[in-house]
Amino acid sequence: MYIVGILYLIPFYILINLAFRPASNSSSYWIPSFNLYLDNFKNAWLEANMISAFKNNIFITLVVVVSVIVLGAFASYPLARYKTKFNNFIYTLCVSCMIVPPLTILVPLYKLIVNTTGTSTYLSVILPHIAYQLPITIFLFTGFIGSISKELDEAALIDGCGRFGIFFRIIFPLLKPVTATVTILVGVAIWNDYTFSIFFLQKPNMYTLTVALNQFFSQFSNQINWVAAGCIIGTIPLVILYLFLQKYFVKGLSAGAVKG
Repeated sequence: MYIVGILYLIPFYILINLAFRPASNSSSYWIPSFNLYLDNFKNAWLEANMISAFKNNIFITLVVVVSVIVLGAFASYPLARYKTKFNNFIYTLCVSCMIVPPLTILVPLYKLIVNTTGTSTYLSVILPHIAYQLPITIFLFTGFIGSISKELDEAALIDGCGRFGIFFRIIFPLLKPVTATVTILVGVAIWNDYTFSIFFLQKPNMYTLTVALNQFFSQFSNQINWVAAGCIIGTIPLVILYLFLQKYFVKGLSAGAVKG
């Protein structure tokens, strides 16, 4: 366990070491730099236009996360409550889509978006992200809703509440743990996306963080210290998000994955 923990910490050590040392320091990455060099953060922020990249990341991530939570919750409620053959088929189909890597359909997807003049638009990355993140969202939501007693639904029906009322007034408020889990899993995936962003967002003012930092690598030179500093800056929002939602994360992940 300690060995695994150390292996996970090694990349972070190298990242931090690179971020706080000047490019002129040619010593090994393993040797710590005791003189903190903060210009890497300034250069990364200005040269990569990270304020614009942050805005793009925040907008795309928020739209995708909210969309998959709403659509996933709507789709999962009937799948969890009505165990028909058709619903079981749909659920199995959704779960099967989780094993399909995005790269397998990148070429036809890119051709479709180019033919519809959709490149360098937010929808060109938002819609594929929603499609790829819905299966894991439905999987977790369906499992979590399946763990909620059906007696709550029956009691509400007796009181004259309709199905939509049951979902919005009773079921949805109980989904906080799994919603936090989906927010973290999907949010991290979208925030760190490179595959779709590099192909579909080709205008500099639409670059996300990963694409903006990629500019520091070229055929003849690279600014790896700036990239390391930019990575640390880009990680801060994810750390803050996890700190706020960590108490729900494990609970929602375990309940959503085990029961269903």
